Amino acid sequence: MKALGSSGWKGPVKFRMPTAENLVPIRLDIQSEGQRYKDAFTWNPSDPDNEVVVFAKRTVKDLKLPSAFITQIAQSIQSQLSDFRAFEGQDMYTGEKIIPIKLDLRVNHTLIKDQFLWDLNNFESDPEEFARTLCKDLGVEDPEVGPAVAFAIREQLYEIAIQSVASARESRLSKKGRRGSDHGSASKASGLSMDLVKLFSFKSSVVRKRKDLDVYEPVVDLLTSEEVDALEAREERHAR
Repeated sequence: MKALGSSGWKGPVKFRMPTAENLVPIRLDIQSEGQRYKDAFTWNPSDPDNEVVVFAKRTVKDLKLPSAFITQIAQSIQSQLSDFRAFEGQDMYTGEKIIPIKLDLRVNHTLIKDQFLWDLNNFESDPEEFARTLCKDLGVEDPEVGPAVAFAIREQLYEIAIQSVASARESRLSKKGRRGSDHGSASKASGLSMDLVKLFSFKSSVVRKRKDLDVYEPVVDLLTSEEVDALEAREERHAR
């Protein structure tokens, strides 16, 4: 798998997704009038807010959902966008961060598990391109798997970015309280990242070292219809 070059950000920088495109991962799971709508996609936070309502109306029309879904879909998207925008303008300390990304997904009949390291400093990284390459390398034919992999990566990067805002805040408070300290209150996540830097080169965005293939080795399984039905039934029970 081809690794992407690092752009060398050392932080702090202003909050955004640590990828080339600043897209917000949106996840919907809405039930109303005996029907359920689940979806996951990315949204550009710079798009006009009225696009949210347009999207909700089009989705309800295309899927023939009850009209009550329009308001619920729009409100859920707007709420998640508001959460993202609340961090904009805040410092996000990246430092030399190599973070672990884990995949454990089922998309239709395809079950995929993998783990690899990602360079949080590379603001030119492309989860979608990485997902396409991964699926090609693994011989995954279902076209829905790639977008699901990219979304899972973006969702984890979003969580790490939020943690990085907290790390930057802690660092500022530490410097105010103890002059001369250099990021003295680094979080456990930061400590883990620095340990990983010692083990793995941080010159690339995606790393899977040959000596660690036993741990960092992708697994792909094709499930039977019976197995899929059993998993979906279990998921429905948990949803209730």
